Amino acid sequence: MKKLGLIVNPIAGMGGRVGLKGTDGGDVYRKALALGAKPRAHSRAVEALTIIADTLPEVTLLTVAGSMGEDTARQLGMPAVLIDGAPREGLGTTPEDTRRAALEMQRNGADLLLFAGGDGTARDICDALKSADSERSMEIAVLGIPSGVKMHSAVFALTPRRAGEIAASFLTDEQGTVAEAEVMDIDEDAFRSGRLSATLHGYLDVPQDSSGVQSTKSGAAAADDTAGIDIARRIIADMVDDTLYIIGPGTTTAGISGALGIPNTLLGVDVVLNQQLLASDASENELLSLINDRPAKIVVSVIGGQGYIFGRGNQQISPRVIRRVGKDNIIVLATRRKLLELRGKPLLVDTGDSELDEELSGYVKVVTGYRESQVHRVSS
Repeated sequence: MKKLGLIVNPIAGMGGRVGLKGTDGGDVYRKALALGAKPRAHSRAVEALTIIADTLPEVTLLTVAGSMGEDTARQLGMPAVLIDGAPREGLGTTPEDTRRAALEMQRNGADLLLFAGGDGTARDICDALKSADSERSMEIAVLGIPSGVKMHSAVFALTPRRAGEIAASFLTDEQGTVAEAEVMDIDEDAFRSGRLSATLHGYLDVPQDSSGVQSTKSGAAAADDTAGIDIARRIIADMVDDTLYIIGPGTTTAGISGALGIPNTLLGVDVVLNQQLLASDASENELLSLINDRPAKIVVSVIGGQGYIFGRGNQQISPRVIRRVGKDNIIVLATRRKLLELRGKPLLVDTGDSELDEELSGYVKVVTGYRESQVHRVSS
């Protein structure tokens, strides 16, 4: 009988909608709570585990007590074997809790370790599995249920549902082929200061599924600079008076602020009204307050190498914000290079609201230059 390990990082992703860009570090976690942040990893783990429970009711589930997995299993009525490594009481967990749990699951013979978290969780698991204490280093397959803010690593499924499907397929396949995938180390302090500092931290063995596992995020190329200027000019020329422009993070969208001569939050969400900065680094609640009954448009760019337009690094633009603004008022930007890098794969949405993701799927016009645009498929 196959064994599935489950680790839930209960604080993963809590900083996204409140504009904190992550929850690594106890002080950031407490600040997120003070700002009204809500846990999201549990619900996303439930979504993935539901697929597995329906497909493999006989699977042996190894997990950790309380909020690190037991609560998820209990909600679905799945029997679970609790391993050593229970965290402290409450939501607050530490990287050591994750590392200890991953090592215990490896020692207990898990065939696949499924975790709900972000890049920080992936990094902790990578550290544990390559540690000197590991008796069977790297012989366990790992797959991430995307629950963080950034998720630049290539160890995550595209969505929680896809994580469940890939896990179920892997556990029923006697061959169970895997491929090495990059774990990226993101400096969250630099990230919150508007600087993206990402380095390769290591590798994890991930179930081989090229259509269901995300790619590593790629950076902007120098050749994109001219294209970005043309895109910015197009957006500014089309701006409507007395309409809010909610401008998502990224170098492509940053070109709009640069062309207007106003400050920009490279890795946050800004709001522009009548070509002037109205709000900087806005949270979900701030966006909702500003929109009220005013007309608004959302401007987002495509994440290089991955194709996401919602759900990676811009969780402030939440399902509530998107519904308030309306699907027809979403403007998508990308350089032609970024679209070519996708090699025919669709743009992606993972907002946390499956109904909205379905509504956003289909086809969208992508602005690629001053007088250029392409129609591209969107999938969830």
